[in-house]
Amino acid sequence: MQMLMRSPSAAYARVDLDARIEAASSADLTRICLEEAVAALGQALIALERQPESAPREPLSRAHGIALYLARSVAPDNPMRGALVTFYGGLTDTISRNMVQARYSEIASVRGDFADLLGALG
Repeated sequence: MQMLMRSPSAAYARVDLDARIEAASSADLTRICLEEAVAALGQALIALERQPESAPREPLSRAHGIALYLARSVAPDNPMRGALVTFYGGLTDTISRNMVQARYSEIASVRGDFADLLGALG
């Protein structure tokens, strides 16, 4: 809620995201989550460049929540379920570590992994 109070543009972005999620199919929801994770991790990298001594908790927390959601929402009948849960779980663990002590290279790597998966969706 604090984000909404900071700027009108943040409020509009949140409303736009909520509308996209509401209208999304399950495949589209995965794409939206991946896009949002890539964006949040990009924001974390920018924040880390500006203040290397401070972990960018807000965007990392957002990316962490998305990774957890993705890990928990893999369909039980998906033949790739085990691999996807392990993949998302590893990304979640890496993001979690970086919420304590941020490492640019690790955040960039996780962002790249999400971006690669997003690219594979076509």
